[in-house]
Amino acid sequence: MSSDLWDKPIELMIENSDHFRSVSSTRDAMAYLMSSWPTKGGKSFSAARRACLGAIDGKVDNATAKLAFIRAAEEAGILRL
Repeated sequence: MSSDLWDKPIELMIENSDHFRSVSSTRDAMAYLMSSWPTKGGKSFSAARRACLGAIDGKVDNATAKLAFIRAAEEAGILRL
């Protein structure tokens, strides 16, 4: 079984605060998408969910899931640059 850890964590801004959340794996990304995402829906959100689920199932590589998650975070305006 391969690790789903990413080489570098993605930092997300938490709504209405000066705090940040670090997402460092595909499973962590999927959990954040399902429980804490500020806007459910949208093209990038759906693509990130599909990519993360695919990576967890071993059908998509983790780099693809990470890139999809980054795009969704950019679209949602929560990616910390």
